[in-house]
Amino acid sequence: MPSSKFTVDSLPSLCGKTYVVTGGNAGIGYSTVAGLAARGARVYVGARSEVKTSEAITAIKAATPSADVRFLPLDLSSLVSVVAAARHLRRTETALHGLINNAGIMGVPFSTTEDGYEANYIAHLLLTHHLLPLLQATGAATAQMTRLVNVTSNGHERFVPPGGIAFDDLDLESRNAMIRYGQSKLANVLHAKELHRKYGPGASGAPGLASARRPFIQATSTRRNTARHARSINLNKQATGAAPSLLLRAVTPVMRCVRILDEQYKGALSSLFAIASDDFTTSDSGAYVIPYAVIGSPSIYAQDPALATKLWEWTEAQLSEMGLLQMDAVNH
Repeated sequence: MPSSKFTVDSLPSLCGKTYVVTGGNAGIGYSTVAGLAARGARVYVGARSEVKTSEAITAIKAATPSADVRFLPLDLSSLVSVVAAARHLRRTETALHGLINNAGIMGVPFSTTEDGYEANYIAHLLLTHHLLPLLQATGAATAQMTRLVNVTSNGHERFVPPGGIAFDDLDLESRNAMIRYGQSKLANVLHAKELHRKYGPGASGAPGLASARRPFIQATSTRRNTARHARSINLNKQATGAAPSLLLRAVTPVMRCVRILDEQYKGALSSLFAIASDDFTTSDSGAYVIPYAVIGSPSIYAQDPALATKLWEWTEAQLSEMGLLQMDAVNH
């Protein structure tokens, strides 16, 4: 069993390995990228702002001059951008050893965006779908387990509607922002569980590990807003440029006082453990990793296989209707 003594230095050499981290230009995502790069990995930062990502890369290289960190244009509020980012990576790289779906937002007012879906769940599921063939091919070619980590939070336990996922009212427009956030974070865990069932060790798919990990709530990029279009059902509607909700602004100082808001370095340790540690083995596939680098237990809803399957099928139907699941052939 791993302990809280896990650090970046606990990781093996990652030279020759390639990873993608969404939202890796700030907060715990930044520390995750820095940790992987420090161990020799090539890391793509999936983010919207090239300027902010360049600043992050400069800072990482100041600490690790040999760091190989690259910008991957990715706007999670645009599903077309998500597909384009995955296509670019599949055409650029012949191997992908791990994907960390890290970017997320919390506690923002209800609103909509252009594409019909949001950042915390659906955009990341679509990115995973389009990168899965590369992850599978890498696992088959190297006889090693490739890995995927969905970053969630304990909001999936505390802030969800009855039943976990309100399929009869997925917009949750009349509910507060934290309920919408909690539902989307539960969806992240269910996504990892279903990926494990379909593609993890012992499944019919190619070798791979999927996990969900929980940081403490961060007062960093988790507050950034992402919005979505009104035509589609929403699991966590946001508004680009909107301010955090009054609830979040009110509770944040209290959360700081009780040390729930943790420093971003420690917040990244669980992701680093799940994505690259030798101590995270095939028997841990599908696990829920809590701070810091410890296997924990998610909520009862998150352990419901029927709920995971229902959500997977609903999501695939939505994305298939939009023609977003088809993949182009890639020639290197």
